[in-house]
Amino acid sequence: MMRAAEPIVSPQNPKAKMWAQLLDKKGRDKRQAYLVEGIHLVQEALKSGADVETVLYSLERGIPAEIGPLAAAGRTRPEWVPVSEQVLAKCTDAQTPQPVAAIVNKTAFPAERLLDIRDGLVVVVDGVQDPGNLGTIVRSADAVGASAVLLGKGTVDLYNPKTVRSTMGSLFHLPIAESALPPILSEAKRRGVRLINTSLQAKRSCYETDLTGTVWIVLGNEGKGVSPEVAEQIDEHVVIPMKGPTESLNVAMAATVLLFEAMRQRGV
Repeated sequence: MMRAAEPIVSPQNPKAKMWAQLLDKKGRDKRQAYLVEGIHLVQEALKSGADVETVLYSLERGIPAEIGPLAAAGRTRPEWVPVSEQVLAKCTDAQTPQPVAAIVNKTAFPAERLLDIRDGLVVVVDGVQDPGNLGTIVRSADAVGASAVLLGKGTVDLYNPKTVRSTMGSLFHLPIAESALPPILSEAKRRGVRLINTSLQAKRSCYETDLTGTVWIVLGNEGKGVSPEVAEQIDEHVVIPMKGPTESLNVAMAATVLLFEAMRQRGV
C-alpha cells in the first residue's frame, strides 16, 4: 500500500510554501531537492528508482491512471499527498496546470568516477546558459547511450524546472556530474581521454574524426564557446560540414550531430 497523507488545500500551508521554494535555485540548493512536473516525468522518476520523496496529485482529479500502478507497488517511499489545484499551481512552473508533481532528492555523482569509464563517451558542458539547450543535450546523450554528462561551473542549473522538462526524463537515465572543469579535464587527458570540440575554423570534419575509444565531447557557451581555461585542454577541433548558407548550428543541435556520429562509429 502507498503511504497516503492528509489533503493540503491551502497555498499558505507551510508544506506548500516549502515545495514552492524549489522553483528557485536557492531553495533547491538549500533542500538538495527539486521538482518534476507532469505525468511522464513523474513516471520516469518513479520507474528509474530516483529518490522520490513526495508525490503531489490533484485532489479533484485523483492519481493519474498512468501512475496508479506505481502508487500501488507497495514502496515505503514516497509519500503521496492529495493537494488542491491552487497548491499544484503554486508549486509548479508549467503554464498548463499539471495533475501531478514530485519532489525528488538530488543524488550526487562524483565527477572523479568518470575517469574510470573505459571506452566511454562523455559529454562535457562548459557554460551553456539556456535550459532548453542543456535539456536537449542530456536527452541526446541518453538517446545514443553516452556514458555520462559532466556539467562545468557556470552552466545553467540542471534542476531548473525548464531544464528538467526539456530532458523529458533523460536526467534519470544516465550519470550527471558537476565539477570545475580544468582540473578534471587535465587528469582525464593524463589518463588518455581525448577531448573534442567543434570549431568553424577546424580542418577536419566530424565524419573524418575517430570518435571511438575514450572520448569526451566538450560543448561551450552559446555565444562565447568554451572558456579559455578549457580551450587550452582540447586535443582535437572538428567542424560539422554544412551545405546551406547558415553559419553555425545551435549548441544542442551540434551536440546531437556529434553524438549520433559517435554512436554510428561505435556500432548502433
